[in-house]
Amino acid sequence: MGGRHRTDELEDGYTPYPEPQQRRRRTGRGGVLVPLAGSVALAVLLGVAAFVIINRDRGCAGDALPLRVTAAPDIQPAVSRIAERFTRAAHEIDGRCATVTVTKGLPSAVASALGGAGGKAPAMDLWIPDSALWVTNLRARNPDVPEASTSVARSPIVMVASGSVVPVLRKSFGEASWGGMIDAANVANVDGPGRKVRVLVPDPSLNAAGLGALLAAAGVATASGVGEEQLVGALKNLSGSTSTVRDQGALLSSLGVKGSKVPLGIASEQSVWTFNRTRKPEVPAVPLYPAEGTVDLDYPVVITTADATVRKAAEAFRKELGGEQARKTLQELGFRSPDGKGAKAVVGSGGFQATAPKAIAVPDAKTVARMSQTWSRIKLGTRLLTLLDVSGTMALPVPGTGLTRMQAITRIAVEGMRLFPVKSELGLWEFSTHLNGRGVDYRRTVPVGPLTEELDGGLRRDVINQRLVSTRARSTGDTGLNDTLAAAYEQMTKEYQSDKINTVLILTDGAGNDDPDGGIGNQQILRRLREQFDPEKPVSVLIIAFGPDAPKGKRQMDALAKATAGDAYIAKDILEVRKFFLEGMKRRLCSPNC
Repeated sequence: MGGRHRTDELEDGYTPYPEPQQRRRRTGRGGVLVPLAGSVALAVLLGVAAFVIINRDRGCAGDALPLRVTAAPDIQPAVSRIAERFTRAAHEIDGRCATVTVTKGLPSAVASALGGAGGKAPAMDLWIPDSALWVTNLRARNPDVPEASTSVARSPIVMVASGSVVPVLRKSFGEASWGGMIDAANVANVDGPGRKVRVLVPDPSLNAAGLGALLAAAGVATASGVGEEQLVGALKNLSGSTSTVRDQGALLSSLGVKGSKVPLGIASEQSVWTFNRTRKPEVPAVPLYPAEGTVDLDYPVVITTADATVRKAAEAFRKELGGEQARKTLQELGFRSPDGKGAKAVVGSGGFQATAPKAIAVPDAKTVARMSQTWSRIKLGTRLLTLLDVSGTMALPVPGTGLTRMQAITRIAVEGMRLFPVKSELGLWEFSTHLNGRGVDYRRTVPVGPLTEELDGGLRRDVINQRLVSTRARSTGDTGLNDTLAAAYEQMTKEYQSDKINTVLILTDGAGNDDPDGGIGNQQILRRLREQFDPEKPVSVLIIAFGPDAPKGKRQMDALAKATAGDAYIAKDILEVRKFFLEGMKRRLCSPNC
């Protein structure tokens, strides 16, 4: 065993220097100090010898064996404490002393690097992310990624609100639940609790608490029979810039900001405890435990090293992380032990629940991957060109409504406009035969662009709304749909934007093409759409028809939509457009293979 000290020779036959010749004793006070100094020196030597002998027996007289650990930022302080104790204890690994260094790394960034999606993976031998969800997602794409093993701690994903608004929140929202969160977040449920409650989530692509919350909500929705449209509506709303927060710290800080709606956030129990303890807000944040149970952050150990000796050190440290001292350290910093037990300093006060909430099982790898993909796709922006039918038949009355077809369809359009987030890009064309000169059946009323962009002295959203409200049907005009659709589809294809869902929306009474002067025929437009449709850059056609003639044209409308992975709907009443909006959102998740 290497690294032995010279003091080892005290027990291996080392011969001391010859005794010096006897000197004359000094008298006085100094005479007492001479033998005392010798005793102290001897004691120091014996102490050093004992220290080295003990450490030699521990096997730590050799070179250091570094073990590099990367831990999620929330658990890194606790892991660092445990690592310091582990290193001081001088663990022998193949004759070398294991020394552990711990650095923090965002799990999303580490996972992205390990998966080859961007960034450089940190130099590490052992990884402790905040959730096995990262590993599950990685292994779904690359089975060579090491499996997650022992969970070293747990922290339930909870809802959270400022203590000052909890009573008000309970009145408008009721008991905390994932079902309630879906109702409050559903963009199409305009009369639901979302009128008074604003749901905030940490970005699920960056934060396991956000992803775990979506998985829990989706599982509860499926089990309770809630329609997929409601879940999609909630996801669409939550994906907006005002509902998604980059990290839990920013989310918790925003809970005290006053507004027209009561903020309700998603966070881990430990982050709520840490926020109250370190930030010391005037009104502490209160965790709210979902009635159906929840998903936990489970902090698994992932051994990444390929070196056999370092792997032994990693296994030894993994065992240390599961020990009693480590458990106490983790509990002191707001975590629960793997069996769900929390320290007295955390649970049982300030709204923190002593008993671990019911655990919702984490779904399989395919479901986790599908939810991640769903979130990614639903976050895509919207680029939509609306084609509004202003032909003569639109001036006809709709029996039993007191409205003309034009009035009914524009009300549907205005209702639909409310459902688009502010970052959407929308435009409006009107169509009828010879509308813009001989042979030109369409007019580019409002060019496609951001809703919040200044246009003609106002915002594009307001300009489109005003145009819809003021539009009147041309009593002598025929439809001219096919020529209009051909021009619109060509433009949207040329202006395709990969970070958005690109759509041509047709609002009509469903009477069909109706172009007595010729133009593009029904088979021609279908053939043209099929040729132009690119699955890699999909532009879909969505048709909403309203009026008694709509069922007659359903076959052709379905064919037009199908040619571009789109869809066609017949509206029975104005408010049904909310359902169509959610159906359109669902198509984002499967396009272009719907």
